[in-house]
Amino acid sequence: MSISILKPSKSLLCGMRSHKRSRKALGLVSIAAMATLPTPALAQSTPTETAYILNSLSFLMHGFLVMFMAAGFAMLEAGLVRAKNTATQCLKNIGLYSISGLMFYLVGYNLMYLDVSGFIGSLEIWSAAPAPSVEEAEAGSYSAGSDWFFQMVFVAATASIVSGAVAERAKLWPFLGFVVVLTGLIYPVQGSWTWGGGWLSELGFSDFAGSSIVHSVGGWAALAGMIVIGARTGRYGKDGTQRPMPGANLPLATLGTFILWLGWLGFNGGSQLAMGTIGDITDIGTIYINTNAAALAGVISSMIVTQLVYKKPDLTMALNGALAGLVSITAEPLAPSPMLALAIGAVGGVLVVFAVPLLDRFKLDDVVGAVPVHLVCGIWGTLAVPLSNADASFSTQAIGIVAIGIFAFTASLILWHVLKLTVGVRASEEEQILGLDKSELGLEAYPEFGAGNSSLI
Repeated sequence: MSISILKPSKSLLCGMRSHKRSRKALGLVSIAAMATLPTPALAQSTPTETAYILNSLSFLMHGFLVMFMAAGFAMLEAGLVRAKNTATQCLKNIGLYSISGLMFYLVGYNLMYLDVSGFIGSLEIWSAAPAPSVEEAEAGSYSAGSDWFFQMVFVAATASIVSGAVAERAKLWPFLGFVVVLTGLIYPVQGSWTWGGGWLSELGFSDFAGSSIVHSVGGWAALAGMIVIGARTGRYGKDGTQRPMPGANLPLATLGTFILWLGWLGFNGGSQLAMGTIGDITDIGTIYINTNAAALAGVISSMIVTQLVYKKPDLTMALNGALAGLVSITAEPLAPSPMLALAIGAVGGVLVVFAVPLLDRFKLDDVVGAVPVHLVCGIWGTLAVPLSNADASFSTQAIGIVAIGIFAFTASLILWHVLKLTVGVRASEEEQILGLDKSELGLEAYPEFGAGNSSLI
């Protein structure tokens, strides 16, 4: 089936997600004014054609930034795992990105955006219609291909969250098998409830760029995997004592965090879903400012709290504090004032500091802190939407959080159990001691510094 290029985006499908950023409300006054300027490019195009080009360009440019987040996740995880598992973690990240794109093409996009029942979309392969003529183009329209690309890179981010949480003990192929179902079924089904115009959208649930739809879903899937797979060998003693397993390359983890921070501007800014008017580009600037503000507040608050609680700051907590602020503001990065954005991000940074040891208390081994960052702060960010968006309510936001959580966690828990009982998911104790790089791939990420050093000339 061919999808019309003029198909409304995820915001238009759900009543503009109850935001003030309605393209129809903004109109084409600014484009019309631009068209009167004596420039060759604008003189040869209509206001609608110009808006179509700029809207499509926004999807593509912001999509590039979100794709770059895949590198950020890979570097963050490669830095926070031990050296003997680094190559495996890099392979998982490039593998999950590829699988996510394939599954979103085969089934995910139409399952998410061709909503036929309010609960689930259509099981059809995505296909783009030819470009419209100038006469056929409508205000606020964009190319179908640019929209598909932008939505696809969001799916990969969800899978990356799971990768870091279950690192160092989840086998490669069973994990990638989980990614197939997560990106092809679990993510798009719950996404259709809001961004596809489904029942949560009709109810008034608001999630601008995916604190719940993207991040909490990855967190719920990760939590289910941690429960089923169990902790890394030696991580916890029988008496509840903890054995720290620090990452091998904290500079690399820091680089990954900065890459994610940069990519998040595309994640949230591109979710404006238009760039064809003065109002749209102004809103994108506001989104950038609030997104950045929340991240820097998350860093500072996490540093202060770790100093007060543990008598010294912690780099990994600061890195997760930045990500916590970013996740927290993602549900509504446009409406808050910069001061409120700072407050929302700061709360996220504090939550991470207390959520990490809470997981350890229950012997839930999260290698990179994915659940505290993406699940805990995803819930917080979604609940914070009514603080600045008068069209949202705390009760409706809570309903959305619970509905998405029950579906994502239950489906993931069942899938992890099926994989455990069939092909097996957990690497053996011997494989974990040796390292997954050697046991799964037969190589080392740092041969000059590892066991392979003796064989090198």
